[in-house]
Amino acid sequence: MRIALAADHAGFKLKQELVRYLGALGHNIVDLGTHSEAPVDYPVYAEALGKAVLDGTVERGILLCGSGVGASVAANKLKGIRAAICHDTYSAHQGVEHDDMNVLVLGARVIGPALSNELANAFAHATFSGEERHVRRLGEVKAIEARGVPRSTP
Repeated sequence: MRIALAADHAGFKLKQELVRYLGALGHNIVDLGTHSEAPVDYPVYAEALGKAVLDGTVERGILLCGSGVGASVAANKLKGIRAAICHDTYSAHQGVEHDDMNVLVLGARVIGPALSNELANAFAHATFSGEERHVRRLGEVKAIEARGVPRSTP
């Protein structure tokens, strides 16, 4: 699978570990930076990674920042990106299987290399189920995104 990785300075070291790990598993890795621990702003990297997913340069993305929160918020601002912070393997694969998640977000100050490798592996090997209920719910999510405004609740 072709996977983009991007991180701010807080996620740099863990990103480097994931680049090595996923590459060793045979995945084609696109490293979108950052390339050092010098302070940078996570929205820049979230946008670059999201655009790579949306334009088809990569099939999926993995995004890192200190907590994962800021990067997740920023990535989800791009129409068509479905990013989620995952700190357990169930969520990492279930997010793809049920919600067609296309960006895994990790908090580099929350988890370590061993768990990040497990999460990345679960994410990379999961596939969207295509089950009717998941397709229906994904359609509802896309409709919310298209409206851009909340609809009244029942």
